[in-house]
Amino acid sequence: MREITDENRDAVTSLRVSPAQEPYVAGVAESLEEAAGEPEARPCYRAVYVDDAPVGFVMLSENVPPGDERYPWRYYLWRLLIDERFQRRGYGAETLDVLITELRGRPGADELFTSVVPGNESPVGFYERYGFVRTGEIFDEEIVLRLDLRRARA
Repeated sequence: MREITDENRDAVTSLRVSPAQEPYVAGVAESLEEAAGEPEARPCYRAVYVDDAPVGFVMLSENVPPGDERYPWRYYLWRLLIDERFQRRGYGAETLDVLITELRGRPGADELFTSVVPGNESPVGFYERYGFVRTGEIFDEEIVLRLDLRRARA
């Protein structure tokens, strides 16, 4: 994972999911706008690279202090996008592996949450295969999933 800089911003913001996936995964430019508009969510984002090619984007809300109803989870996977040209090669799971390894050393990082839009092209199956489980909660009309970082595969 690499920082997004002036040198790679255009390449990273040009990454896209398939048209069928667009209702389920926001693009990189929209994600960066969300991050800029919600600094209290403590956004942290990176470009996902394979060798020297950007293939994806990941964004977390990390180490959020407890008590804020708008951001109920300390560590939240806000966005994971792998460009449609690079999907089904294991890059999404590898990105989660790296992310989980990094999170395990952080204060209070026992669990990671995410949420997904339900539907036919929803990434919920990907997350469940990785080890996330449904919490039974709905957040912003999305299914909430939880990963126990102490037992996760990474």
